[in-house]
Amino acid sequence: MSTFVERINQADLWLLDRVFQPVSDRLPERLPSAELGMSLQLGAIVFFLAAILIISFCGYTSLGGSVFNILNWVLFVAFYLGIMRMRQLVRPGQANPLRSLLLGMRPLNVAFLIYSLWRGVTGSGALMLVDLFMIVSNLIFAMGLYFVSCQPRPPVRRTSQSRVELRPIMGGLRD
Repeated sequence: MSTFVERINQADLWLLDRVFQPVSDRLPERLPSAELGMSLQLGAIVFFLAAILIISFCGYTSLGGSVFNILNWVLFVAFYLGIMRMRQLVRPGQANPLRSLLLGMRPLNVAFLIYSLWRGVTGSGALMLVDLFMIVSNLIFAMGLYFVSCQPRPPVRRTSQSRVELRPIMGGLRD
């Protein structure tokens, strides 16, 4: 009988291997899954910042009152910069070291996504736009984490584009 943590890890690896890895394998060659994941994480940072700005400029809270959200945004940016620096470790044809490194972060982010969905469904109407931006931000960030954790495709073997074509020489022997 497996423990709760083992079941969560099994579910995480199932989601990574059965949902995101097949999508990653079908991406165009010029767009690796690590690049897509980093773009999605950057988009999540922008959506989170937009939610903070909506809260502040619409008068729901002051900029000083949203210090917690600003600190969360700073953590998002720091995490993004850390993954950007470690992305060099991901090489085609080799195992992705970020797969095991982000093993604890992926299920935690899915839990935050479920919480933000629940909060968005049960929230009040005045802050629905902010909740929507938070939900989209958490969804995009979770997808980005999974795409960054996918195994890269092996390098493509290049084949010769020119084929040798044998033609009879003028004035030579004929068959």
